[in-house]
Order: sequence, then structure tokens, then C-alpha cells
Amino acid sequence: MNDTGAVAAAGRTNHTRGLIGTGLLATLAAMAATTVAAALARAGGVDFEVPDGGETIPVPGFTVVTGFFSVVGVVIAAALGRWSTRPAKRFVQTALPLTAISFVPPLLAGATTATTAALIGLHVIAATVMIPTLARSLRRAG
Repeated sequence: MNDTGAVAAAGRTNHTRGLIGTGLLATLAAMAATTVAAALARAGGVDFEVPDGGETIPVPGFTVVTGFFSVVGVVIAAALGRWSTRPAKRFVQTALPLTAISFVPPLLAGATTATTAALIGLHVIAATVMIPTLARSLRRAG
């Protein structure tokens, strides 16, 4: 590898590290936001009972699921940052439809209107934290 290639590779590594660091901080923020919102919804009378199985989703469950799927978003962003010529645009083009698809299970679960609305709202909260943060980070890296 010539010097130019080595410098470019080092720059990509630093940008990837920065993206991952930013993504992990955004993940923590999304986890906190959805947990607080779920707790407020529960305090406001939303039961989060899903009739398919009759289980009630516990508030910490929102924290875990938000963390998992936010990390998936960071991995997608890192991959696009590595292999796409327009990573920020491609990330948004990928993340928005995935967010819309995430509304399908709450709509099909047969839960009450309040639970369904709260679940979709929690997806929107997480997406509102993650998508702009990762897209901005990808733009800076590009």
C-alpha cells in the first residue's frame, strides 16, 4: 500500500471509530428516552398488554429492545460509511423504511389502541434520536 492509501485507510478507521462512538452515545440516549416515555405511558394508564400470548411488556423490555435495534442501526451506518459513496443519504433511505416496517407488529398484535399508539410512538422516539445523529456523523465522515 502506498502512503496515500495508508492515510486514507487511517482516516476511514478514525471516522468509523467516531461513528461508532457517536452511535453508542445515541443508543444510550434512545434507550433512556424510550424507557422514560414507556414509564410515563404506563403511569398514564397504558397497559402494554399484547393479546398474542397475553403478556404485558415490562418497561425494562423497552430499554433492551431499543438498545439492540439501535446497535443494529449503528452497524448498518458503519457498513454504509465503509462501502457507500453517499453513506448519509443511503442510511436515511434505509432507516426510514425500516422504521416504518417496525410499526407493523404493533398494528397486528391486537393490542388496545392506547398500547398500539404508545408502541408506535416509542419507535418514533428511538428513530428520532438515532437517524439524524447517525446521518450527521456519516456526513462529517464523508
